[in-house]
Amino acid sequence: MTIRVGAVNYLNTKPLIYDFETLAPEAELVLDLPSRLADQLAVGDLDVALIPVIEYFRAGDYSLLPDISIATRGPVLSVTLFSRKPWNEIQSVALDVGSRTSAALTQVLLRKRHGVMPRLQPLPLDTPADDLDTDAVLLIGDRAMRACLPGYDYAFDLGREWYEWTGLPFVFAVWAVRPGVDLGNVAWALLECKRRGMRRAGVIAQREAPGLQLDAGFCRRYLTDILHYDLGPKERSGLQHYYTLASELGLAPRGVVLRDYQTTSALATV
Repeated sequence: MTIRVGAVNYLNTKPLIYDFETLAPEAELVLDLPSRLADQLAVGDLDVALIPVIEYFRAGDYSLLPDISIATRGPVLSVTLFSRKPWNEIQSVALDVGSRTSAALTQVLLRKRHGVMPRLQPLPLDTPADDLDTDAVLLIGDRAMRACLPGYDYAFDLGREWYEWTGLPFVFAVWAVRPGVDLGNVAWALLECKRRGMRRAGVIAQREAPGLQLDAGFCRRYLTDILHYDLGPKERSGLQHYYTLASELGLAPRGVVLRDYQTTSALATV
């Protein structure tokens, strides 16, 4: 059986799928938006996918690959709330449809930290953020890193906002596995991709920068100094705290636990 693997086609994902086709030739790799990957995993079109963490909790029955995530311990650069007003005066927000974790994080910060409940509306991928009349707009991924939006007085980095508030890392995405799926060699391959990708961050940055219209040095620093790809005790604490706050706001069901994937077949060895 071909294992179907879904990953996000953003710069921040590239270290996690580096050399994947070589390491797991028996698998099929699908690149798409995080929100679409979550939907495909939910209906069984994918077996494992790098999805927004809010979707892990909303599904309730996934397991996660240990030791891998997309996380930050401060500014993230690729998740930004551009605003015409300070946090406590925001009355309307357009949310990038690409990621549901960041959309939920925006609501957690607005409601739990700043005590406001603005009107929310989706921002389609093909809609220019400059044309909106909302007080604020959330952009994610490569789109956020390229955006300037001079018409907005504030640019709130949500990784920084979360860390300054909680002192915890923020986990944006994890590898989630559908129940009953045995990944076999693919589980090992994804962990090896991370190891190789982190070592080859400079190569990845040099390769991806021209297409993103970004400086290669900036891209390398983003991959090595801004993002963290581990899922250790601190990341798990941040993930759990985010889930608690999100579930209190009704953005995820209560009672979901973090459950690590356990393979039932022998993993490949290097």
